[in-house]
Amino acid sequence: MVQLIYSWLLAFRFKTLTAAFVPVLVATGLVYKIQGDTIQWWVSLYALGAAFCIQIATNLFNDAIDFKKGADDETRIGPKRVTQSGLLKASQVWMMALLFVGLALFLGYFLVLRGGFPIVLLGLISLFMAYGYTGGPFPLAYLGLGDLFVILFFGLFAVCGTYFLHMLEVNTASVVAGVQMGFLSTTLIAINNLRDSGGDAKVNKRTLAVRFGDNLVKWEIFALIAITYLLNLFFLVAYNQLYVLLTYVLLPLGGLLVGFVFSVTDKTHLNKALGLAALHQVLFAIIFTLGIVL
Repeated sequence: MVQLIYSWLLAFRFKTLTAAFVPVLVATGLVYKIQGDTIQWWVSLYALGAAFCIQIATNLFNDAIDFKKGADDETRIGPKRVTQSGLLKASQVWMMALLFVGLALFLGYFLVLRGGFPIVLLGLISLFMAYGYTGGPFPLAYLGLGDLFVILFFGLFAVCGTYFLHMLEVNTASVVAGVQMGFLSTTLIAINNLRDSGGDAKVNKRTLAVRFGDNLVKWEIFALIAITYLLNLFFLVAYNQLYVLLTYVLLPLGGLLVGFVFSVTDKTHLNKALGLAALHQVLFAIIFTLGIVL
């Protein structure tokens, strides 16, 4: 039983759930700045629950599909995958993925009652892309479109969608914040693709690292982090949100991450960079949200 629980926790990839958490956190901060104590907290809680379910379903589909396509094998240098390692059967992973899709639909029902057709459309596309990220006739991750997908769905759409559920409209601040959160989430994907470029090339998984080389992805990571910090100036100029600049205390951490990515020669060490990127993402989102609220 203990081994089974461990296997499922491994399959869920809890470290990646930061990508689902930070957009909801930031959007809620933007709403709280306007509504104060009248904010409807249940909206953010249901949105967070749905986001977690979609993220976990995506991870499970990815685990089973990548193994089937040969992207995950015994030469893999990244974290252990449960299907490839034999901890769980592919059929089990698929059934659990569908269960989380069902949970997302259940939570989404209440969000649709609040937000109407735009949330129906966004929810259905998000659920489809949980599978379409690595599966289907046009898998985004295999076409080099995974980075764009993450910017949109774990950044722009997630922040703007949560904001819309509260305010029934979208403003410029939610769009800019959505881009920032999307860039930080994409940093995780870029590091992952950089680490796996050798194995991905063998199975024709045409990530940006495979298409254009590792060096371009290193500069992509630098640009994603640098632009995220530069966009803080929008909140200073447009909304006079001086406290948002508190995020600049994390610049040394961001610089450390970029320096590590550029200097690493043994790609197995990039697993540490993933942890560092997740930490940077969460800390940035928390400080950013506090800066908005203050």
